[in-house]
Amino acid sequence: MNARPYWNMEMESLLGSERMREIQLERLQRRVDDLLVHAPYFAAKLTANGVRRGADIRSLDDWSRALPPFTKLDYRDAVDARDNDIYRFLDDTLPVPLSELVTMAATSGTTGDPQPYPLTRVDIDDMWGEFMLRVRWRCGVRPGDRVIHAFALSMFLAGVPPLQCSRDDGTMVIPIGAEPGAARVLKTARFFRGNVLMCTPSLAEHLIERAPEILGAPIGSLGIHTLICGGEPGAGIPAVRERIETAYGGKLFDCGAGLGVSCAHPEYQGMHWIGDDLAIYELVDPATREPIPMTDGAEGEAVFTTLVGGGFGWTRLSLGDVHRVQVSTCPCGQSGLRYRIVGRVDDMLKVKGVIVYPAAIDAVVASFMPRVTGEFRILLDEPPPRVVPPLRLRIERGEGTAASDLPALEADLIRAMKERLKFTPVIDWAEPFALPRSQHKTRFIEIAGR
Repeated sequence: MNARPYWNMEMESLLGSERMREIQLERLQRRVDDLLVHAPYFAAKLTANGVRRGADIRSLDDWSRALPPFTKLDYRDAVDARDNDIYRFLDDTLPVPLSELVTMAATSGTTGDPQPYPLTRVDIDDMWGEFMLRVRWRCGVRPGDRVIHAFALSMFLAGVPPLQCSRDDGTMVIPIGAEPGAARVLKTARFFRGNVLMCTPSLAEHLIERAPEILGAPIGSLGIHTLICGGEPGAGIPAVRERIETAYGGKLFDCGAGLGVSCAHPEYQGMHWIGDDLAIYELVDPATREPIPMTDGAEGEAVFTTLVGGGFGWTRLSLGDVHRVQVSTCPCGQSGLRYRIVGRVDDMLKVKGVIVYPAAIDAVVASFMPRVTGEFRILLDEPPPRVVPPLRLRIERGEGTAASDLPALEADLIRAMKERLKFTPVIDWAEPFALPRSQHKTRFIEIAGR
């Protein structure tokens, strides 16, 4: 039983198949019927495009023409139009009555008001909870394991909601959260002998730095065999992966930006999309919003429509991430197309016409570890995307990097940025551990005066 490849053998074995597309269409037609009844905001757009019942959507291609993507700007405009009344907004956009909602989660709200993630009981058990169970199983978590849950608990989707799932995979979950800080996480993990860690990559790295001071021993002494990280770039960057896996003595898995998780292949293959039956995954052009065919190497803004539950309410929703996909079979042999995070639409920078994402800068900086710590900030005088050259980076030198080594290191970094990302930065050096560490998501961009 424990040797089976997937948590849900019935559905995960069908990912990407013709039968799965039939399941998606059946569920989408029911979802459209629910939107037409319960969600006036989307009902008006659907009927304006000739959709008056779910059966009018005859193929998945029809769906991309039935509604435009729903972006962060659309969300702000819709909430403003309802006098900032979040429940009026939800009542107008969800495919279920508000009375079915049992939990409210939200984004971090680092760039404005938080965006809500309301959940029904069905969402918690059959959508989000089901996804998290699939993730843990693919990462090798099995009955008897003890999971240190160190994602932020307060309002975050990856915090309390997966803990509420009433389904049981036989593991013990120890919900510490990120809020108590590194010392509490480390001491609790040691006291309760947790062997699986779920957190952001930046917290996983921070714990490496703090373990000798707090535990009197390296992080590897905890015996953590599996790390499931998400919420920000890092787990897909080779240098970061190597550092974390070497320090912990465990296997690192990347998770998130949709319903995906990486596999155990020795070379990072991106994240497998494991939720075809739970949500429709599309790519659109960030400028035109036109659909982009799913082919190897295709790149675009990711758009999602949930098919199960109703409170979650992803209706052609863009989370603002740009993905690059691979649809060919993964060397690991597991089901599900794969995607990599290229960057975020709202963090996109234009330097002399060249598009640069902070995630790409992160990958280049991390490749110079341990000559640098891996921490950096992008220093801007005004909000993105336009950057008046040169682009300034503040980068921490490594603990073993002397001041006399900095000119050569700087030349190597500038050369790498120019070769890989096609821009030439100006580098301000910071001392090791001078930049603030985040227990949640790291914000790479700093804007003067903010």
